[in-house]
Amino acid sequence: MGHIPDQVAVEGALGFQGLQNEFVNIHLPPKKPRGKALTEQQKQQNKAFSAQQVVYEHAHAGMKRDGAVSAIYRHRVPDSDDHLMLTAAGLWNFYLEAA
Repeated sequence: MGHIPDQVAVEGALGFQGLQNEFVNIHLPPKKPRGKALTEQQKQQNKAFSAQQVVYEHAHAGMKRDGAVSAIYRHRVPDSDDHLMLTAAGLWNFYLEAA
């Protein structure tokens, strides 16, 4: 993630809590404090974050329909894995626009 500019917001799940100390552009959902409850505003933020994350997960699943993306990658050519992922993302976007 070192190549992502600070102006670009990155949203992650609570599993990425350590990264918020290293990068300024990472936004995580509010975590429930021990022994306390979340406020209504925090609950609404979590609900909105969850709804947005479902869209991302569906996009990842759609890209993984391309068998090359979900198979074990063994090529040694530099940046060919990036090209493979970009191709799968492009095909998925094409599928969404055609539907």
